[in-house]
Amino acid sequence: MQLWKGRFKKALSKTTNDFNSSISFDSRMYKEDIEGSIAHSAMLGKCGIISQEDAKAIGEGLKGILADIESGKLTIDPEAEDIHTFIEGELTARLGDTGKRLHTARSRNDQVAVDIKLYLKNQIEEITDLVKGLIAVICGKAEENAETVMPGYTHLQRAQPITFGHHLMAYAEMLLRDLSRLKDCYERADVMPLGSGALACTTYPIDREYTKELLDFAAVTHNSLDGVSDRDYCIELAADLAIIMVHLSRFSEEIIMWCSWEFKFVELDDAFSTGSSIMPQKKNPDIAELVRGKSGRVFGDLTTLLTVMKGIALAYNKDMQEDKEAIFDAIDTVKMCLTAFTPMLETMKVLPQNMRKAAAGGFINATDCADYLVKKGLPFRDAYKATGELVAKCIEMNLTLETLPLDEYKKICDIFDEGVYEAIGLEKCAYERSPIGGPSPDNVRREVERMRGMVELFQV
Repeated sequence: MQLWKGRFKKALSKTTNDFNSSISFDSRMYKEDIEGSIAHSAMLGKCGIISQEDAKAIGEGLKGILADIESGKLTIDPEAEDIHTFIEGELTARLGDTGKRLHTARSRNDQVAVDIKLYLKNQIEEITDLVKGLIAVICGKAEENAETVMPGYTHLQRAQPITFGHHLMAYAEMLLRDLSRLKDCYERADVMPLGSGALACTTYPIDREYTKELLDFAAVTHNSLDGVSDRDYCIELAADLAIIMVHLSRFSEEIIMWCSWEFKFVELDDAFSTGSSIMPQKKNPDIAELVRGKSGRVFGDLTTLLTVMKGIALAYNKDMQEDKEAIFDAIDTVKMCLTAFTPMLETMKVLPQNMRKAAAGGFINATDCADYLVKKGLPFRDAYKATGELVAKCIEMNLTLETLPLDEYKKICDIFDEGVYEAIGLEKCAYERSPIGGPSPDNVRREVERMRGMVELFQV
């Protein structure tokens, strides 16, 4: 059934129908479509646009359709044009002329817009819970490893000693920002477009505020053209999801490196690894690699939405049907990645002794050696130069700053004394970096508690 067929004398060709159809992907919004229609019919009855008896019958009929779909008694027809047409057609089949009254004072344009917003609001809540779950796992791992010393890196070169807990909490900070972005997106999606009609509202005396209350929106849209043609909330959510995938991809890249034999900082649980079809010794971090790879899908979805919307004149255009597959794919991909990534991280075994061994190489305590001289009164640039010469001497003698004899220190700068060995101890170097934002164990523990408190109170 085409809702618009009265204007046309010829039947739609199968090719055109298949090309025009969206039922294959918008059928997932059946709950939201029914929810919106129940509210709309209730408003029509309240305002006297249709009788209270018809409004009640429509509401009950829609609830019956929902129950039948969810029980499997009613199968969504893949030949229907879209989910809206299918549900209205089924309602009419059950109620006759009464069902035909549902679409009074409504267009598919504002119907689609409200369905998408209802659906995205629900999905934002689900994704928010998944992100919060990942943050909880990160906090647990960070707390366990508040004192685990590892090398921190810049340019993928060993740089300064930090704690593994501090490194992990950097990702918690990223994800906390993701939660904030999701909340902002939710607030902008929480504005009801239903009642905008096709583009110019309606001459019927509808009560949009009443419908808003029934559908639990925070506000109504104030321009009918914008109400039906706005997809900013889809683009914004896709952007938020793309940033989440950036963070998951960066984290995945580090896990991939850490579980390699070259690093061997961690070991993934067998349940979250795979092997090779030909090399029996292999244990591959496939989940992390797939998360890293799937980030490209979400970036592509964002690009799709931006490209679809960039050249569309007001108001609704059929191009906008392309919004759903892109945003649905972005949502599905992110949820799938979070669902797989979180237990992989939770079961990951940390190998502190390997991290400590790596931290002992690469002269990552050189800055602390220079700071030791500065604290004794030497200008920093002179201390920097002296320490650089010490590093060159260590390389020449195949030693580290910890094993270089004191007399070699004094040859370069006579300020050095036995206290230098305590000052450049890796634990001391990492643990005394205690200003706010530093990697000391006490800071890590405080940040874990702060993060847990913020996440517990967080709601969209």
